[in-house]
Amino acid sequence: MFGLTPEKFMARTIDTLVELIEENGGHLVTGFLGTPYFLHVLSQNDRLKEAYALLQREEYPSWLYQIKKGATTIWEHLNGILEDGTMRDPGMNSFNHYAYGAIGDWLYQVVAGIVPLEPGFSRILISPKYGGTLTNVEAELNTPYGKITSAWKLHDSDFLLNVKVPPNTNAEICMPNGETYTVGSGEYSYRCKIT
Repeated sequence: MFGLTPEKFMARTIDTLVELIEENGGHLVTGFLGTPYFLHVLSQNDRLKEAYALLQREEYPSWLYQIKKGATTIWEHLNGILEDGTMRDPGMNSFNHYAYGAIGDWLYQVVAGIVPLEPGFSRILISPKYGGTLTNVEAELNTPYGKITSAWKLHDSDFLLNVKVPPNTNAEICMPNGETYTVGSGEYSYRCKIT
């Protein structure tokens, strides 16, 4: 994530990371410190399929395990409520905890594709990456310039993207097929074929 791995070891490092996921039954292999970067590293190294698989895993340990147990925020422990419905540890068991919630950054930047190209979002990249079983996504982000919206939908073999770029900003729009557009503020709709 931070460019510390020499290029000659990069492929093997990523392969080892994927092997660790497989050895752990397709589950997370990080703690609080690694979680914010885990899915970013996978996606940035052509392992988007594995990143989406982790996102959509439903059994413990996973984010969707919490949702299946009724969570509306991210818990301090991935198993804050156990399979039998009892609480893991009443003494240290926050049900609104940032650390595992750091997944939100990846959801905005990769799934919705909203990335600042300059501080404060005066220039924006909108480059959503679809995957897993998701067929539509809608995200809004409030910035000092106003609201950015990225909403996409898969329909048959088409990728449909609607974006809203706030006043006094501009955006680079990158479609999954490689088409790019540079736009100013406004609302835009795009369509491309996907395989």
